[in-house]
Amino acid sequence: MTFSMLSLRPRLSLVFSLLFTFSLASGVQAQHRGEGSIYSRFGIGELRTYVSSQGQGLGGGGLALGSSNYLNTGNPASFSDQFFTRLSAGMLYENLSAAEASQKTSRLVSSSLNALHASFPLLSNRLGVGLAFTPYSRVNFNVQTEGRLTSDASVQDSASYLVNFRGNGGLQRITTGLGYRLHPNVSVGASAEFIFGILEEQQETRFISSAYVPSLITKATRMFGVTATLGVRASLPRVFTKEDAMAIGVALTLPTTLDATRVQTLGEALAPDTLGGEIDGTASLPLGFSAGVAYQTGSKLTMVLDARYEPWSGFESSFSFPGYDPNAPTVFKDRTRLSGGVEFFPAGRDLSASYFKRVAYRLGVYIDQSYSSPNPGVDINTMALTGGFSFPTLLAGTRIDINMEVGRRGTTDQNLIRDTFYKLGFNLNFGERWFNQRKLR
Repeated sequence: MTFSMLSLRPRLSLVFSLLFTFSLASGVQAQHRGEGSIYSRFGIGELRTYVSSQGQGLGGGGLALGSSNYLNTGNPASFSDQFFTRLSAGMLYENLSAAEASQKTSRLVSSSLNALHASFPLLSNRLGVGLAFTPYSRVNFNVQTEGRLTSDASVQDSASYLVNFRGNGGLQRITTGLGYRLHPNVSVGASAEFIFGILEEQQETRFISSAYVPSLITKATRMFGVTATLGVRASLPRVFTKEDAMAIGVALTLPTTLDATRVQTLGEALAPDTLGGEIDGTASLPLGFSAGVAYQTGSKLTMVLDARYEPWSGFESSFSFPGYDPNAPTVFKDRTRLSGGVEFFPAGRDLSASYFKRVAYRLGVYIDQSYSSPNPGVDINTMALTGGFSFPTLLAGTRIDINMEVGRRGTTDQNLIRDTFYKLGFNLNFGERWFNQRKLR
């Protein structure tokens, strides 16, 4: 008895090249500065939610979904559904318009890596392994203020100045885990998550008069740590009819403390002056509790409803962040995210149906209450409508997903900013049976 890899055809090299190109291009594009929401300035940045390209079109949820076509990182119990070896990569393009109460607006376009996923079965549809690289948070803003410096009201020794506050970076997440099917209707799973990244803030002051020297202060905070997620999914067949089914999924992400190192520098030369050397500290991440329900009326229609809760009001750090002072009561709030979506698959399990009947059509909605706010008395909510299409390809087991999202974040009340954003996600999901057991005759 031997094991051999099946289907190692030239087309695999094309798939790997595409995946590598997507990840490389996304990584380069994501390095642009000052191209994101002003709300990414606060705390550890704007939190990102991505469980799968399927879930992205369903409001970002799908905790109770099980599929052999996607790796669902929201619930490691779903890793048990793996039948194919799967590789997927995606890019996200974002067009954002920021408006003030005075109707002044600014517009920007950016692109970034959506996710890299890989999975394979150890025991088909019973024991599976999942690997993923996804963004955890993003810091990317550019704010300008202006003022006038006066040494004495009776003396004409004054100068106008501009102060630019810029931010860049964010935290990334590497996930690896196992999912196991205990019973035909019950799966459990666990994953370890390595979180790391650099948050960089800059304060640049420039004077209109050449008599004053401009200054640039940079604060870079490197963070890293490990957490874990435990998940359970249970399915209930024939709930209302002989063909329908309902699934319930629950996942718990454990709280953790990130080790951090901060360096402050003055100037932007090749060898800037370091202010005080490196400072070691910590920053805590709260637990995350998620629950979801999925209902299928057969093989054509799927509906999902999800909720997530994170108690950020207990955030602690030895470092200060915009919106957080370790010597004062925290102003962070508990984060709540609600989402729902519908997927329509006209062909169902009929693989001989016409092309457009084998396309999956998705629609979803979500509301996300942010953990941070420039003003303690104002909630910063994000509301968005999502949708997408999943197209079959000539490669069996491989699909191309295009997802769209349009929404608003924030408010123009109390001199705040309201973001209107449009996002387009492109994901390539490759799947094939790589290993086969040959029997001796």
